[in-house]
Amino acid sequence: MISPELHRYLREPNASDDKYSRGVVGFITGSEEYPGAAIWGVTAAMRTGIGMVRYLGPRSVGDLLLQVRPESVLVDGRAQAWVIGSGIPADLPDISFMQQHFAEADIAVVDAGAITQLDLSSASGQVVLTPHSGELAALLRIDKESVLSQPSKFALEAAIKTNCTVLLKGNTSFIATPAGLLRSIENLSTSLSTAGTGDVLAGILGALLAANHDLAVQNSFVDLIELGVRLHSDAADLAAKSGPIVALDVAEAVRQVIAELS
Repeated sequence: MISPELHRYLREPNASDDKYSRGVVGFITGSEEYPGAAIWGVTAAMRTGIGMVRYLGPRSVGDLLLQVRPESVLVDGRAQAWVIGSGIPADLPDISFMQQHFAEADIAVVDAGAITQLDLSSASGQVVLTPHSGELAALLRIDKESVLSQPSKFALEAAIKTNCTVLLKGNTSFIATPAGLLRSIENLSTSLSTAGTGDVLAGILGALLAANHDLAVQNSFVDLIELGVRLHSDAADLAAKSGPIVALDVAEAVRQVIAELS
């Protein structure tokens, strides 16, 4: 259920808007091993409502992305938020390009392989890490079973340790901040237990944070993250009404969820 307090962040375009004022989100995601991550995240961002998407991953992945999402721009430039790491292996030999964009980002959504590879202390803006339990365990250098047994405790510990907001994903998800705020979101869609849906969530978050970047760097950061989690879950439930789903079904269903909220 998306409350009116969260719904208000779903900003509709007006007559004075252009693609830049509606928000630009950049992606450094995908790899030759996991090219789908780029497609899922970019599609989700577009279906959430964004003015433009930049994609700066491997050229082979970019070429594949253009076949599915030709609206994508494969040129570097300004973006209000960056999504970094989805589909990127945890042992990438050269992370300098990824690290530079992270350090300069006003807002960054850090996912998957980037969570343990980036120097998180170099952040100059707002950061949300989006680990599942295994990735959080790797970040904290503890076993996964400990995270599963006390997820809220370790989400908060990671937020304080990294000085980043942490979204620990699961059927109950936890948002924890370095200041000690902890918020739980329960009974999320069980249909999300399929490959690639975490990449979809990263794209949704990137779009919401870019479109609301003036608010996101003030006091609405956690609200925007919760909105992304709820949109993601509702899109999965909606897509699943017609049968078993895959990640791209969730990404494409986001626009209908938003339409039904209007």
